[in-house]
Amino acid sequence: MRALSAHGVDVVFGIPGTHNLGIYKALAEHELRHVTPRHEQGAGFAADGYARVTGKPGVCLTTTGPAVLNAMTAVTQAYSDSVPILLISPGMPLKHPGRGNGTLHEVRDQRAALEAVIGYTNRVHSVAEIPLAVAQAFAAMNSGRPRPAHLEIPLDLIDAQDKVQHIEPLLVGHPAADGATIAAAAGRLNAAQRPGFIVGGGARGAAEEILALANRLGAPVVSTANGKGTFPERHDLSIGAGLHHRAVADFVAECDVVLAIGTELASTDLWNGPLRFPGDLIRIDVDPAQMITNAAPDHRLVGDAQATVEALNQRLGFGKPSIEAVRRADRWRKLHRKHARAQGAAWLPLIETMENTLGPNAIISGDSAMVCYYGALSNLPLDAPASFLYPAGLGTLGYGLPAAIGAKLGAPDRQVVALHGDGGLMFTLPELATAAQLRLPLPVVVADNGGYGEIRREMVDRSEPVHAVDLPQVDFARVAKAMDCHGVTVDDETKFALALKKALAADRPTVIHVVGDLAGG
Repeated sequence: MRALSAHGVDVVFGIPGTHNLGIYKALAEHELRHVTPRHEQGAGFAADGYARVTGKPGVCLTTTGPAVLNAMTAVTQAYSDSVPILLISPGMPLKHPGRGNGTLHEVRDQRAALEAVIGYTNRVHSVAEIPLAVAQAFAAMNSGRPRPAHLEIPLDLIDAQDKVQHIEPLLVGHPAADGATIAAAAGRLNAAQRPGFIVGGGARGAAEEILALANRLGAPVVSTANGKGTFPERHDLSIGAGLHHRAVADFVAECDVVLAIGTELASTDLWNGPLRFPGDLIRIDVDPAQMITNAAPDHRLVGDAQATVEALNQRLGFGKPSIEAVRRADRWRKLHRKHARAQGAAWLPLIETMENTLGPNAIISGDSAMVCYYGALSNLPLDAPASFLYPAGLGTLGYGLPAAIGAKLGAPDRQVVALHGDGGLMFTLPELATAAQLRLPLPVVVADNGGYGEIRREMVDRSEPVHAVDLPQVDFARVAKAMDCHGVTVDDETKFALALKKALAADRPTVIHVVGDLAGG
């Protein structure tokens, strides 16, 4: 606990169990806030939401065996979206038999399971090693590409005592790409006639620098799901969010230079196949391996996004976009908006009501639901980094509500809304009790289309029998009230707007169960 405090940790998400009680004893003696979700997967998702909005690693504390495995989905989701989470758990004793002996919560190889999905896991072998192991984990999470880390403490060390040496946090640098590659890229950008930017989740820390560079070059900007809001979507040069629309492929094909910042250019964002770059492609990425994955750039700028874009600004200077650049961006924005509105038509009344009701710094914590990826992603403009929390890489269900809890704790002065479908919410529905216990003014919007709507649609598209996807309607408003939340059912825009306004100022969470045509059903 002292080591965590030294690294700036102020909140821990976790559930106590038989094997981690010694850690909880120490937790009670330190000024760290503890939040008890109702499931370890919820703890992991909450740590994820906290990490995304604060920029600091989230901490998830579990007991052994099933608890670690419950959290595995959440940390794997964090791995796929480059989110730093420190998962701390006990492990089997130091002298545990290699083939096992039936100890409570025994897993054949707990660390190997985690190593298979997140890579970084460390099992300490003494109490004295713990401060070093914590410092090493934070150094790993804070350098290069953010990823989760796992720290395992053997059971027979949990209550052990020893003298330890305090380890100061390692100050990790975030260098720009090397000067020669920056100079070459700056020269190509300066000569561009039709530049364009693609902004991903790895660019969140470079919002101001990207805005300045886009203005200087007059470059229209489109963002990925996890990059949404990094470039303000109401800006004259913004095309919008969502790379899967045909307008984005056409825009990229028209550009003579594309600058892609902190994005994998992966199929989870593109949906319809890889983008083609007839002009030059410049990539900025902190991960050298990712630099050449999915698309081979003409200029490889391996470095921190903020530092590298700032270096480009220093070489290119500052300025304002020309009238012609603004007109060009407006043309592509209208095409992108046309495609987005056609795809998200069923959810537009709901999404537009949210847009008219929420403040400028609102955070949407979305699930892998049609109302999010067809509705909110490309049709709800957001203007601040870390405004759209979404499980893009792994595509898990149940993310929105617990991530919203973590986000609200990390950014208590910002409006936070959890946005779900009725199927996905059932994955982490018990976290309503967590939000109620914390008395968070958290609207939980449930667009009820009667089951797993996306899979239903795919069955229809494949001309196959539609089955196993329809779910009987749950009275989510009554469920909410049973969990000490507010609950209301709405079926039109006026009722929804009033419910959302009231929920944002409430004394506890409010489930807004959206039914009928407003839900996109």
